[in-house]
Amino acid sequence: MKLKIRRSHTFVENRMTEAGKTARPPLRKVAAVLVIENPCAGRYVQNLEPMIKASAALGRELAAMAIAALAPYTAQSIGKAAIVGIAGEQEHGNALLSTTFAEPVRDALGGGKAWISSMTKVGSPGSAIDVPLACKDALYVRSHYDGMTLMLPDAPMPDEIALILCLANRGRLNARVGGLRFEDLKGKNGLV
Repeated sequence: MKLKIRRSHTFVENRMTEAGKTARPPLRKVAAVLVIENPCAGRYVQNLEPMIKASAALGRELAAMAIAALAPYTAQSIGKAAIVGIAGEQEHGNALLSTTFAEPVRDALGGGKAWISSMTKVGSPGSAIDVPLACKDALYVRSHYDGMTLMLPDAPMPDEIALILCLANRGRLNARVGGLRFEDLKGKNGLV
């Protein structure tokens, strides 16, 4: 199965200051979005394996878009999401965000040993979604628990799925709740 891409979007957010403190480097969060035709819209399909297999190509495409938007920085945090149009099921979004999707993303990032946080839902154009972010190399790096809220005014139409990949170059500004630090990962168990 080849999934048909109808539109793409890229969003970039830069935070330079918070609580009167200037960030060095600034926090850059990016979202790459592919709006695809849902091949299962309007009907129940028992076997979603063809969608799962086809998601690898979407992972490669979204990774390339997100990495380009994050430049000149490299990714420390990652998250994924899908909004399924109302003629589809939430399960269609989950099928597209499986390990098959994630492995090409990890390859493009040059690693990413941690589980990738995700969110899926059924919605209509203009539905907001909060994409969770966490450290790509170790889930327990508290400074990197974050998110990015997106709203697509033109997607998803009833027969579409908006597939989203978010990256961030660092943890939250002024993070100070303790725990494992990203810097502590270097050299430990070959993580960073």
